[in-house]
Amino acid sequence: MPIIKILPHPEYCPKGATIEAPTGTSICEALLDHDIEIEHACEMSCACTTCHVIVREGFESLNEMDENEEDMLDRAWGLEPNSRLSCQAIVGNKDLTVEIPKYSINYAKEKH
Repeated sequence: MPIIKILPHPEYCPKGATIEAPTGTSICEALLDHDIEIEHACEMSCACTTCHVIVREGFESLNEMDENEEDMLDRAWGLEPNSRLSCQAIVGNKDLTVEIPKYSINYAKEKH
């Protein structure tokens, strides 16, 4: 099973974490399954950018981005060339290193 290394984030994962995720799982699902409560305001329907992550290692092993995700990512805070919406980024066979950006664009932050 691939390993996902999550870099430290002051709110969601202060010490960072290393988790296992089954191939075919979205990064968002994997984080939530391991109690890393990343925002996902649209309930993983690719209708917002609150689950935006930056894939520091293993980007090429993820599924290809579709046009809807590309359009949504244009609205994300801190967009980088290796940015993905974690709800749409499907874990392949390689290990990943993921950074959760410091900020997200969420006008009504809620606990899920």
